[in-house]
Amino acid sequence: MENNLKSMREHRQYTEDKHEASREAYERDYSRLIHSPTFRRLQGKSQVFGAGTGDYYRTRLTHSLEVAQIARQAAKSLLSRYPEIDESAASNPGLIIHPEVVECASIAHDFGHPPFGHKGEEVLESILENLITEKTQKALKGKKVTPAEREAVRQQMREKYEHFEGNAHNFRLIMFLEKRENLDGLNLCDAVLLGINKYPYTGIVNKKGLYHREWQYIHEIRQQWKIPDRKITLEAQLMDLCDDIAYSAHDLEDGIKAGKIEVHEHFMHDPYTHKLIIEKIMTLEDRFWLGWSRESIAAKVDEVLTAYLRIWREKLPVCDHDFSRTRREVKAYWVSHFVSHLGVIDDGDWRKVTFINDQSEDEDLLRTVSVLKSFAWVTMIRDLRVQRLQKRSEWIIRRLWDAFLDQESSVSIIPSDWLQRFERDQLSPNPVWTWERMVIDYIAGMTDAFAEKIYNELYGLKVGSIYDLD
Repeated sequence: MENNLKSMREHRQYTEDKHEASREAYERDYSRLIHSPTFRRLQGKSQVFGAGTGDYYRTRLTHSLEVAQIARQAAKSLLSRYPEIDESAASNPGLIIHPEVVECASIAHDFGHPPFGHKGEEVLESILENLITEKTQKALKGKKVTPAEREAVRQQMREKYEHFEGNAHNFRLIMFLEKRENLDGLNLCDAVLLGINKYPYTGIVNKKGLYHREWQYIHEIRQQWKIPDRKITLEAQLMDLCDDIAYSAHDLEDGIKAGKIEVHEHFMHDPYTHKLIIEKIMTLEDRFWLGWSRESIAAKVDEVLTAYLRIWREKLPVCDHDFSRTRREVKAYWVSHFVSHLGVIDDGDWRKVTFINDQSEDEDLLRTVSVLKSFAWVTMIRDLRVQRLQKRSEWIIRRLWDAFLDQESSVSIIPSDWLQRFERDQLSPNPVWTWERMVIDYIAGMTDAFAEKIYNELYGLKVGSIYDLD
């Protein structure tokens, strides 16, 4: 059984002729990920503050490295306490936790984020929605149709142009846009691919789902592994939780450093800030908030921020009243606190990685993480200057789309390797791209600075040197 599970997990979509006996399969995947251009571009993509804002603040690259470190250590801890999740003892390839697989998944979990963070993702999704509406209207112009017929045409357009979502774009990059020898994609092990896959469905079913091309193979693996519908591997669950842990602790540290968060009584218990946090939580669809009234959420918000302030006050004198040291120690406290409560429990016909209290899921700790994430969101993302930068980001992305949309006029301003890739794709029996989808993928791969550079060159604000390489 062990050898069979191992071979299933290390299987790759495309057979590789050469195998390096000196390195394990997951070590090769790790190398492919960190040596990829996509990984390097993460240094130029926003986490919270714009990339280039300052050398202290996190980018997508430093965030991904921190998630990977937390996840690897958490995996080792879980293996020591739950021997049944080891490769030698598990009953299913999806019920295994391997530290290197989790590390690879964490490194790659934000590959698909476009320039300008979540704002960029929101704008690209809006562009495609508008395109689908326009194409539907054009197809139906002058025709009398029923609402059902109109929806059928819209669905056809959605299947043709799909959608944009950061997690789905991860797989577009890893399995198609990245290049390896004569293959499209990095050809990672199946275990690593499923370790990255948080949303196990197609985008036609749910907007967070995968694009059709990549979903075909992911769905095939899931069937072979006999993973229940809507369930994900333990490694994907652990990666996702460690991402939340990093977000809730690390982004708050950045916010304090930037002066957007002040750790004192008046700020932490400001009624307006609490109101924004509550409103943010009420938009979430997390199951552990279901049925919670506004008053109950308010009490939980007050409890968590009171605890954060208490920990800060405890650490401050120990750190000789040095705010810089205190920031680091408070961040380390919360990461350690969350990781120490991770465990594995039964989840119907599957298993779940979650916070544990007395052998049961600790939903209260899940809510604590959610409150801290929401606190970071409302104090930084909704900051006046951050919002101004996001408005500028939206203009940049929409104008880039306008510049590249017309195929005939824009072939001279798109890099030749993208054009060659597009032409090759169009000759295949089942092309991945329409021109519009190729443009979306091109924009999505840009760093913040590169998007600004191209925008400035195209719209006359700043002319770059012709010797600058795209």
